[in-house]
Parts: sequence; C-alpha cells; structure tokens
Amino acid sequence: MSDRPKPIKKSAGSGPSSSRPQKRSGGKRYSQDRFSRKPRGDRRSVGPRRSDRSRPAKPVKRDQPEPVVQHDPQAEIEGVQESPDMIFGRHAIQAALEGERTLNRLWINDRYRFDGRFLPLINDAKANGVVVDEVDQRRLNQLAQGQNHQGIIAQAAAYDYWELDTLITHAKAATTRPVLLAADSITDPHNLGAIIRTAEALGAQGLIIPQRRAAGVTSTVAKVATGAIEHLPIARVVNLRQALETLKTENFWIYGLAAEANRSLHTVEFSGATVLVIGAEGDGLSLLVQQSCDEVVAIPLAGKTASLNASVATGMALYEIYRQQWMGRLNLNSLPKAK
Repeated sequence: MSDRPKPIKKSAGSGPSSSRPQKRSGGKRYSQDRFSRKPRGDRRSVGPRRSDRSRPAKPVKRDQPEPVVQHDPQAEIEGVQESPDMIFGRHAIQAALEGERTLNRLWINDRYRFDGRFLPLINDAKANGVVVDEVDQRRLNQLAQGQNHQGIIAQAAAYDYWELDTLITHAKAATTRPVLLAADSITDPHNLGAIIRTAEALGAQGLIIPQRRAAGVTSTVAKVATGAIEHLPIARVVNLRQALETLKTENFWIYGLAAEANRSLHTVEFSGATVLVIGAEGDGLSLLVQQSCDEVVAIPLAGKTASLNASVATGMALYEIYRQQWMGRLNLNSLPKAK
C-alpha cells in the first residue's frame, strides 16, 4: 500500500463556490443570538414605568347622589328688595324725585334728550346729583327686561321703610280718623302695587307689610303704583300680629276682610281710627291674624264668583270706610246753625 495521506473531505459550504455571499430577501444578515426577542409572556416587571412613578393613583369613583339645591323664594324676594331698584317711566321717576328718594343713575333715550316733556325731569335729576346717561333704545330694552320703560329708566336706592311708631304718629297727626292698611302675606307685586295706588288715591295714611313670606317694594310694585309709594308711608314689621296688638294700644280698631265672614261690610260703623287687614288671594287671612282682629267682615257677593281680587276688595272696602266719613261731614254741614 502507498503511504500517501488520504485526501480530506471538504464540506458542502467550503470551497470556491461558498465564498459568494448568499442572497436573502430581508437585506442584511443579523446575528440571531444578538437580536433575538423573547415572547411577550416571558417579560418580567421590575417596577413601574418612569412616567407612572410621578402620577398619584386615581381614586375609584363611586356613584354619589348629587347635592339637592333647595329653592327659597323668600330669599329671592329679600335679595331683590335689598339691591338697588329700577324705576320705569317719566311719571314714576318724577314722583320719586318729588318724594326726595335717592336716585343713583338715570338712563334716557338719546332722541328724548332735548324733548320738552323730559327736559325738566333731567334738570331736576342733575340738580340732585344724579348721573344721566344718554343711550339708545336697545340699551334701554336690556335694562328694562320686558318692562315698559317709556324711554327713561332710573336706578334708585332700596326703599326706606318707615318705623311702625313713626307711622302711627304720622297717621294720628294727619287726621282725627286715620285709616291704615295691613297686608297679610301678599306675594304678588302687582296686587301690592295696586293696593298702594288705591290706598293713596282714597286718602289712607299708610300701609303695613310683614317682612317674611310677602312681597316688598320692588320695581314692579313701583311701576304698578305709578308713583304712589312716594306719597304713602309703608312700614315693614317682623311680626304682623304683634304690630296689630301695638295698634290696639293706640286706640285703633282692627277689621279683617275675609270672604267667609258672617257680617257684611256695609253694616259696620267705622267711626274711629281704623286698620283694614287684607289677606292673600286663595289662603286669605291667617288664623293668628284673624284672632288679632276686633272683627272680621265680608263684602257681600251676588254672583257665582266666590271671591274678589285682593286689590279690588281693598278698593271696595276703603271706599265704604271713606263713604261713611263723607256722609258724616255732609250731615254735619246740613245741620242748622245755632243763632
């Protein structure tokens, strides 16, 4: 045998043909061990992410009932009364100036600035230190909020109510047979304004209203009263029943007006100082107020309507009271003079 060494077998990858780079569809060749990725489930959490470390944990929201906001109409009424009020119309503003009521500002349509109907009013307002602004119709409509402003609006301070004692003294000094009104829980400002207008027109000496659960002197009341609030004293009391007891000690006779009363209005003789108490529509006079009255009377009705509007009933009752006073004066004048 020959001593020649056996030829070494070459692998399939070696040789001249294997020196050529193999083509791959992915482009470059990467090491499988260096860029190999583990399945998602094999990752281990080593702590919160950096972005999560600065964020506090959000509290779990639970279903909670929304807070119930209670609506208090009396608070709204009192809030309106304490805030500066608006007066609409030339006559109402003129009456406020004549009554020496404090006016803060006056808005007038620029077209009426030199109108002869408004010029004296503007001059009086400026003389009293009122700021006068000339604005257009659109601005007046915004300020009026639906009210009939007639081209002029004034901002007045809150109404300055009278003290009860001062009102009693004023009424007794005005006449020997004074007549006062007391409104029991009248919440409608239109009714209150009409009552004030009627009472002032017939000659009453004043009005008493309760502080709570009742309308006060607002812009609507002043508009309906058409300036009467500047000439009729209005007292505002905490307790209407106590006010009536005070009036009794001052020799006033208290008459309550109620539809269910047994005695008719025209059968009562109003010969002295009188207080006429009017109740609210629907509820009428409260039981405590009725107990404070010397007598409860009614206006006789012949129709099918069970009751009257509070302001209408007030006008009819006041007319009967003053009719008796007028008739008494006529009878005295008709007596023959002693020689």
